[in-house]
Amino acid sequence: MTTASLTAPLPRWREGAWAGIPAIRVIHSFAGAMHAAFIFFACFAFSDASPYDLIALPTMLLWLALGVRLHRGAMPLVFLLALYLSAIVVALLPYVSEPLPLTWTIQLGYLVVTAVFFAMLYAEDTRSRLDLALKAYTASCVLSAALGIVGYLQLLGIEDLFSRYGRASGTFQDPNVFGSYLMLGTLTLVHGLLTGRGRHPVLALACLLVILAGTLLSFSRGSWGATLVSTSLMVGFVFVTSRSRAMRRRIVVLGLVTAGLGAAALVGLLSIDSVAKTFESRATVTQDYDEGETGRFGNQIRGMSMLLDEPLGMGPLRWRQIFNLEPHNSYIGSFANGGWVGGAVFIVLVAATTFVGFRLMARASPYRPYAQIVFPALLMFFVQAMQIDVEKWRHVYMMLGMVWALEAARLRWETLGGRDHDALLRGPHVAAAGDGRDGNGYAGVSHPHGRAAAPRER
Repeated sequence: MTTASLTAPLPRWREGAWAGIPAIRVIHSFAGAMHAAFIFFACFAFSDASPYDLIALPTMLLWLALGVRLHRGAMPLVFLLALYLSAIVVALLPYVSEPLPLTWTIQLGYLVVTAVFFAMLYAEDTRSRLDLALKAYTASCVLSAALGIVGYLQLLGIEDLFSRYGRASGTFQDPNVFGSYLMLGTLTLVHGLLTGRGRHPVLALACLLVILAGTLLSFSRGSWGATLVSTSLMVGFVFVTSRSRAMRRRIVVLGLVTAGLGAAALVGLLSIDSVAKTFESRATVTQDYDEGETGRFGNQIRGMSMLLDEPLGMGPLRWRQIFNLEPHNSYIGSFANGGWVGGAVFIVLVAATTFVGFRLMARASPYRPYAQIVFPALLMFFVQAMQIDVEKWRHVYMMLGMVWALEAARLRWETLGGRDHDALLRGPHVAAAGDGRDGNGYAGVSHPHGRAAAPRER
């Protein structure tokens, strides 16, 4: 073998397809796929364990290894969640030998960890990561809603798998959780249609109608009201914060068209006898299980008087053992599970997140459109927490992390004088140019303190 043959470059076919691809790029692509799957699998909630939980640990470990960090803007979330969980653990101590309270507390700790992880993940490369997350979440909503419709209409003969109590439940155990889960998918699609950010409006509209039909067939009164209020809140903020007259006209026209199509779909579904009968029975303020001394409200009144004498709370899941029913109110439940400290911290967490969320929706920044999608849904979960237990819903912790990640990204954007931190990582010339768009995807963002000039509005 000659010296020339030893030093000659290897033929292309021997190097393989991966020769010109940096390993870190491959790892990042794999991490992105894991991230998308993590979000998508949130819709599978047939049991306490789901694919979401199986993929959670490897996804979080991989992203931590890639260097996601905790920004100071998300520290209030971490502090409040840690304090809340600590209060629960203290209340658990007398019952730590009982398997159910211990398991419940461990699961809560796991959900707290996921919220912190999401706050770290979306605080950097915010827009591209949230775009991927919202697409994956919306796809999961379409799948779950379609299966819920199939189950309710008994099209495949396996309706018990996708429906409960004569109501669509999709890939969830509870129709109420199913209907509420679909809310963020609705907001994502409506926002895309209103702002023109979606590339396939006809497909988006079709997916929206599927999700709305699933929401209706869940016959969840809370989900109906939450979807209506959150959509109205989002549309109102998009309209008010938009600096484009064309955008405002588009919002009005498409809002009327969407409302008309929704009304037509509602009339069509109500023409089915079984749908109309269930709708009539569910469209009341209270149900039989709400009323009476041993009903939901009666238990809450009696339980609150008992909690006045229990500064450390009853302990995790003790309310269920006392009243043979969940409190169906996360605020009362937080006092029952974590004592006065746990209940107070839960209220502070809700108040702080609400303040941050409204500020994100109102102030101009590159992250405002995402806040206008995510926060109205989270706000409705805070409202629904008054009549249902949301403290173990996986997607609530995901949205909680998203909102605080957006706050962290906004604070960093302001600190950098209106320049995009993620663009700075890609190159200073990109950061200097910015994306030239305001919080609704239109030209016109300027730094709130005037350190960056505002581009021309379209």
